[in-house]
Amino acid sequence: MNIRIDVPEVMCRASMKNRVDQLAVCGGAPCFAEPLHVGRPNVVGKAKILQRISDILDRSWLTNDGQVLKEFEQAVANYATVKHCIAVCNGTVALQLAMRGLDLQGEVILPALTFVATPHAVEWSGARSVFADVDRNHWTLDPVDALARINPQTTALVGVHLWGQVCDVARLADIATEHRLKLIYDASHALGCTHSGTPVGNFGDCETISFHATKFVNAAEGGAILTNNDDLAERLRWLRNFGFRDPGCVASIGTNGKMSEVSAAIGLTSLEHADRIIEINAENQGQYQTECESIPGVTIRQFNAGQRCNFQYVIAEVDETQAGLSRDELMNVLRAENVLARRYFYPGCHRLTPYEARGVESLPWTDAILQRVLVLPTGIAVDQEDIRAIAQIMRLATTHAADLRRRTTIRQELPLPLVSTHSYPVSADVH
Repeated sequence: MNIRIDVPEVMCRASMKNRVDQLAVCGGAPCFAEPLHVGRPNVVGKAKILQRISDILDRSWLTNDGQVLKEFEQAVANYATVKHCIAVCNGTVALQLAMRGLDLQGEVILPALTFVATPHAVEWSGARSVFADVDRNHWTLDPVDALARINPQTTALVGVHLWGQVCDVARLADIATEHRLKLIYDASHALGCTHSGTPVGNFGDCETISFHATKFVNAAEGGAILTNNDDLAERLRWLRNFGFRDPGCVASIGTNGKMSEVSAAIGLTSLEHADRIIEINAENQGQYQTECESIPGVTIRQFNAGQRCNFQYVIAEVDETQAGLSRDELMNVLRAENVLARRYFYPGCHRLTPYEARGVESLPWTDAILQRVLVLPTGIAVDQEDIRAIAQIMRLATTHAADLRRRTTIRQELPLPLVSTHSYPVSADVH
């Protein structure tokens, strides 16, 4: 469905910077008068959202499997061409319920290059996270490394479709079948993406989706589990509602994971604009690639060649030897200009306090990637002039890297705003 989107007013910009002394780290005014965020919510269809909420209030049915929730689930299932969509209150609960629904125990192998919610969900299910490295080309769970970590205690694999790049689903499926393992995909980044023409949502035992505010399709807050397994879908619907199979019949231990009608209304409206949002994201991706081709050491990563992609994230790789600046130094230059670029998932889940005590050895490709990834702003609030200005900042910074390196302002990490009107975590990591 190609619906017109009223794009938010563009941020107030200063004139394009052409000299190094105009950079904010050199005392110039920030290029952007207001912060330009990564993951700024795509707020679309406001009138339709308000109409749906008004109807919800008129029906006095605010939660508990209401009419709009059912419409949303069916719309998502149709969009992903999957049999079942079980909508829940957020993406983390989707992961927890998927793992509980599959009765995971023992050890679960997953990549460390992911948001911390992925291993947390494993631990909440009562299993133990075992971190594996990622493939050097696709940056998703490396089947070879995962296979080497399987032992008699292993019960499942969890792949993560990172930034829309779909995992090697065929090889992981073969490994899961051979070793009788459950196979779950964290598809928080990948709604609307395909692999060999098959939409995400159709792989493994199930796949989980996030509809957090930062996702290209959002429900303000929400998540879902997608599956073609009828029995699993039925069990998941019990689990999200305290384990009730029928009124008065509690079939299993469950939780309260339901999505509200208001969230479903926002999600349904957002989904109706999904194709147009992807078009805008694709235009932004192309503009970044064009603008950054001439910047030494800065490469815009491409994913899913020949496949459908949602282009939800723009990923820059910073090669310090060519750029003359490290990823963190370039990030600080951008942040001084109010371009709040992010180093997603740094320093890796295996380096975070709950897991580092386990003494995980180095994961070479994970560790290398986490030192050079920089995520740049995109979405419907970003236009081509924004992208030109961002690229020009990076071009000036790399051209004058030696001069900038003498300034302490690029070596000391500039914090993100502690208070944000857009509900972003303070952490540098975002799901």
